[in-house]
Amino acid sequence: MKFKTKLYASIGSLLLLFFVIAVILMNMLEQTTVNINAVVNELNARIKIASELKYETSAIGTQLSSIVSSKGEEDRTKYSNDWEETQISLQIAIESLEKRDAQEKTQELIAKYKVLYQSYLSMGQQAMAIDKLDGGMNLPATYWSDSELVRQRMIQIADLLYGLQEQEMKNELLRSKDSYNWAVTIIYIYLGIALFIGIGFTMWVIRSQTNNLNKVTAVMKSATASGFHSLPRIKISSKGELGEIAVAFNKMAQSLEEQSMLEKQLVNQAEEQSWLNTQVAEIATIYPKVENVQMLADLLITKLVPMVGAASGVFYMKEEEHGKHYLQRVSTYASHSNEKDFARFRFGEGLIGQCASEKNPILLEDVPEDYIKIGSGTGNGSPRNIIILPVLFEEEVLAVMELASFRLYTPLQVKLLETVNHHIGIKINSIASHMKAERLLRESQALTEELQTKSEELQLQQEELRTTNEKLEEQYKASEQKNREIEKVRGALEEKAQQLEQSSQYKSEFLANMSHELRTPLNSLLILAETLSGNGAGNFTAKQQEYIRTIHSSGQDLLYLINDVLDLAKVESGKMDINHGKVDLGDVRDSIYQQFSPVASQKEISFTVEMDGNLSTGPFLTDQQRLHQILNNLLSNAFKFTASGSVSLRVEKVWKEIGEGGQATPMLAFSVTDTGIGIQADKQDKIFEAFKQADGTTSRNYGGTGLGLSISREIAQLLEGFIEVSSEAGKGSIFTLFLPYRQKIEEFTGPKAIAEVAVSLEETESVILEEEQTSLYDNWILKNKKILIVDDDIRNVYALTIALEKYDMNIIVAENGREGLEVLRGNPDTNLILMDIMMPEMDGLEAMRHIRMIPEFKTLPIIALTAKAMKSSREECLASGATDYISKPVKLDQLFSLLQVWLYRKEG
Repeated sequence: MKFKTKLYASIGSLLLLFFVIAVILMNMLEQTTVNINAVVNELNARIKIASELKYETSAIGTQLSSIVSSKGEEDRTKYSNDWEETQISLQIAIESLEKRDAQEKTQELIAKYKVLYQSYLSMGQQAMAIDKLDGGMNLPATYWSDSELVRQRMIQIADLLYGLQEQEMKNELLRSKDSYNWAVTIIYIYLGIALFIGIGFTMWVIRSQTNNLNKVTAVMKSATASGFHSLPRIKISSKGELGEIAVAFNKMAQSLEEQSMLEKQLVNQAEEQSWLNTQVAEIATIYPKVENVQMLADLLITKLVPMVGAASGVFYMKEEEHGKHYLQRVSTYASHSNEKDFARFRFGEGLIGQCASEKNPILLEDVPEDYIKIGSGTGNGSPRNIIILPVLFEEEVLAVMELASFRLYTPLQVKLLETVNHHIGIKINSIASHMKAERLLRESQALTEELQTKSEELQLQQEELRTTNEKLEEQYKASEQKNREIEKVRGALEEKAQQLEQSSQYKSEFLANMSHELRTPLNSLLILAETLSGNGAGNFTAKQQEYIRTIHSSGQDLLYLINDVLDLAKVESGKMDINHGKVDLGDVRDSIYQQFSPVASQKEISFTVEMDGNLSTGPFLTDQQRLHQILNNLLSNAFKFTASGSVSLRVEKVWKEIGEGGQATPMLAFSVTDTGIGIQADKQDKIFEAFKQADGTTSRNYGGTGLGLSISREIAQLLEGFIEVSSEAGKGSIFTLFLPYRQKIEEFTGPKAIAEVAVSLEETESVILEEEQTSLYDNWILKNKKILIVDDDIRNVYALTIALEKYDMNIIVAENGREGLEVLRGNPDTNLILMDIMMPEMDGLEAMRHIRMIPEFKTLPIIALTAKAMKSSREECLASGATDYISKPVKLDQLFSLLQVWLYRKEG
């Protein structure tokens, strides 16, 4: 701001200040007057209310006496009305006074008055009630004396309230007068202050301009005498010409100082880096001379201690004894001979062992005087600083160094130690690898000599074999006689085989019946649990919904157990179907990744699916369903037994020697690797036995039936492959599935089972159809449809009814096939039938055949439901007249999709 502008602004500001002060003071006077009037009016209203309270209190006694003593009904009614009007007036007066006067004394009196008033009102109502019941009855004298006493106390409190309001009026008038006088005095004081401020402000403006000019001049003179690292500043906060000069000068000084500091820092950094590189290079010159770890430790400790200004040092190497790791002192610098107690440390023992356990440096400052002594020919002393450094290679501790110094370690010296420490780890590992290679070479030479000795022994054995062959020819003639005996035994074995085949058939029938008996109650359990989990009514708590999900999950686990038992039975009986076809490796990779990625995210475990870059993602020949079954089992186990770390699946082409001839065959290797708990070597064979696990005790932490790996191994053998395991307890496991790598149909020569087997959950064409077309229909197709459920198990009927009625479907029920025919004839408008197969009196197959004989029901949709899930069950159901087929336990989504498909077809 210009000087001239400042002057005009200062004078104008003074005039404006006077005007504002005058307006404010006038408003203060006017506001004071308004406040006084408001207070006076309020107090007058409160006095009037207190007076009315006093008057009405006096009147209620007379009114009560008149009511009780009146003889005529007309007079009693008149006095009663007066009594009620008085009560209303008193109530209004009490509430108004209580709201208007917030004084503690007033509130206390009003509270007492309310208590007395309620007591008096109760006594009055009691008297009127007695008079109304028995008009001739006189009330006792004590009653009138008590009521009069209460009323007199009420009048006393009313008098006190009236007196308080009058006294408040007097006090407020005195305060108002004092406030008015105070306001007038303040006006004169403000006017005097405004005048004083105006004069002072004018003098301040003139003086500030001259002071600013003097500051600028003084700072500019002193700037020429100071260095660029610290320049003076012009401290002027005002705006205008001088302010702009000060800001420009200060920015220039700041830039010059920053440039000077940056230049100094760069020089220091360059010098430190140069020194660091020189020392590292000097340390590196000793590496070519090193032949073993002891020599490396001696050279390092001798070179490194004086390089960082230390006075003493010790070098410890890691050694292993009886499976435990120790740190053994191998080299020292300026160490006393009486330090034999510190020659060896266990991991975690002392600061040396603790440094190795934590894998982090330890810096000790202000070391006690008696901690350690470093001596020379002229004396000894205690170091001030001690640093302990672990020597690492790939996060493994190989050695530990301890250096003691009389001075504090500088950051540059610590950085040098850390840099050299990394190189030391690499060198120690290199020396160890070299020494290991030399040891292996010596062992190889010893083995070569041993092989030569074995060769000579083999030549002797060949001579013995020639003699043995001559004996075998003689034995051959004797064996022909035995062969004739074997033929007789073979006949007996064939008879046993027929008996075994019959027994296997009985076993298959038993498993089918077992499947029916287990799936039937499981069906209702899963349907009800799935229905309840939807919480359609919204009346379940979060805990109840968690219970329902647990029930559903447990039912699913039981279903999987049933499927595993059936699969194991198929494998043991040699009746598992293997359907070879083209399998795309890219699809397998994508499917596995999509299936297990959510599991990995939930457990916060790294999960990868890798494929060898040289391996084509094209198709190869195998059974895709069984391949997925094996991989799902291996990956499920890997995630189950891995709490942290990673799980991976790698697919690559390998050459394996198979058979006695040892011919190398191309195979696909599916390797599942995890960092879980691992498996002990003596238990790696047991895990492939049925119902066996590595930890088979009842206290095991991971659960499971122990069937998965047994089934997987048997399926792998049916696919002409095998499974290998490599594991170490506590470090994880690698399960590898090897399958023949065939890409042409002609290459496949394996057998194919054709026997009937029990199936767990068979994907039929109708299921595929409903999955593709579900999106075409909506739930409107289900509304108001009449469904006949034919099932002898009331649990299944109840569960299905609950699920279907959610979509406004009308449900009719029959307990067997014969009753189902009667119900159907009575309900010809039935839209669809859900038919159970195994029922008493008339089973589902016979019932469906009878229904199809009735012309009007020839095209009626019938969906067969059965828990006896034999592979031929679907064909039998369709041949008997079923429209579609679904096995128990029923999946509601699949059932509703089938209902939508067939109801839509029926209407269309």
